[in-house]
Amino acid sequence: MSEAMLSKVRKLLAQAEDAACTPAESAAFTAKATELIARYGVDRALLAARDPTTDPVGDRVVDVVAPYARDKAGLLAAVADPLRCRCVRRPAGQGFTLHLFGFASDLERVDLLFTSLLVQAAHGLAGTVVPPGEHPAAFRRSWLAGFARVVSERLRAAEAGAAADRGTPSVALVLADRSDRVARRVTEVYPRLRSAPVRRLAGSGFGAGAMAGHRANLGDPDAVGGPTRRPHLGGPDAGAAR
Repeated sequence: MSEAMLSKVRKLLAQAEDAACTPAESAAFTAKATELIARYGVDRALLAARDPTTDPVGDRVVDVVAPYARDKAGLLAAVADPLRCRCVRRPAGQGFTLHLFGFASDLERVDLLFTSLLVQAAHGLAGTVVPPGEHPAAFRRSWLAGFARVVSERLRAAEAGAAADRGTPSVALVLADRSDRVARRVTEVYPRLRSAPVRRLAGSGFGAGAMAGHRANLGDPDAVGGPTRRPHLGGPDAGAAR
């Protein structure tokens, strides 16, 4: 991503990270936001199909720390998968190390979105009241699961829409080939990789988190603001959650 585009994306993502941003304001620019990020991904894919040196397959490592490390890792995976990246989760102390694989432009998109969405999730959790009698950590885990689920669905729809707008079968073939190449790289590095078991959550926050996921900004070009940063999720009672 060019420096100009990188600066623009960081500024527009920062608007949604502002705690003063209302749900209505976030909802108003969400559709256009996802479209911008998706179009960039398709454009880079088509350019790389003509000149592979412009966008090589690569990898990077992201450390996810407590509290709510498993939930943060789930959010990262929810962002990575629709953007044609794969991630392998490895235990690391009280948190996890996520080994991400993907084309350079897609890894860049994942990093920008994940950083911003962590901030937005932190604001959403801070503004959501835990129901009386419910364990705060359980509620917040389920809230984050709902948030991640909807964000992933929105990103997947935006990616499909950007590809369909091109109107040619070759686009689908290019994108499918990129996904296959990333999958092959993962297999080369982790030939004995196993799927993680399905996680079961007891909290009642899934619906509230899903609503926040619908409001989350995924890169609106009309928004402006300061630089992004990775936040600390949870309150003083969250230290035991992973």
